[in-house]
Amino acid sequence: MLPDLERLIRLQELETAVSQARRAVEAFPARRDALEARLAEHTGRIEAVDRKLAEHKTARRALEKEVAAVQGRLTRFKEQSMAVKTNKEYHAVQSEIAGADAEIQRLEDLILEGMLEADELADDLEKARQALAEEEAAVNEERTRLEQERDRHQGQVERHAGDRAALVADLPPPHLATFDTLIRGRKGIAVGAVRDGRCGSCQVRLRPQLYNEVRLNEGLIQCESCQRILYFPAEADSPSPAPR
Repeated sequence: MLPDLERLIRLQELETAVSQARRAVEAFPARRDALEARLAEHTGRIEAVDRKLAEHKTARRALEKEVAAVQGRLTRFKEQSMAVKTNKEYHAVQSEIAGADAEIQRLEDLILEGMLEADELADDLEKARQALAEEEAAVNEERTRLEQERDRHQGQVERHAGDRAALVADLPPPHLATFDTLIRGRKGIAVGAVRDGRCGSCQVRLRPQLYNEVRLNEGLIQCESCQRILYFPAEADSPSPAPR
């Protein structure tokens, strides 16, 4: 293979790897935020259950105050029943007593219902806290893995200049200029393999003569359609889709 073509292929591999590394580094904040969102979702559930429990507690206190007030009226009605002098007064007081008893029963039923709901909420709260603890462990592990991945990719990006300089040192300036122009104008792909008689990048079929020239890997040949530099890979010829 022509040495300059081999250098350009390696340079393309480097540019592709570094481009992928940059995208991975740029994607890190969003991936980290997604992990935080998972924790926030669990935290939100706990806060919602806490609010409901607080509401139940407030409602129960209000009901208990109502019960105390009705019981106070009931006591007064019972005292009055001892001092009535006529049947009419007696029946009136007994009616008040029955109403107070019914109201106390109603309020106590509501209190009991609220206590049962509060028990269910307390159980939900415990489960939510356990789920949060498990999610925190999973998120911390994933965050560590992401940070290690980011650092690895960041290191690759930072080494790019030195690695590139070593590759281009022996490349003629015109070849490098062509490569850089194509990298900027062809979605980061300046050098592409020919597969199944087609440019592996734009998928346009090569003329037979051009195809045979590319197979030799003895010159810098550009695709007549997308202008990318072509080479024939050593592995078996097979179609490979790429950006147009």
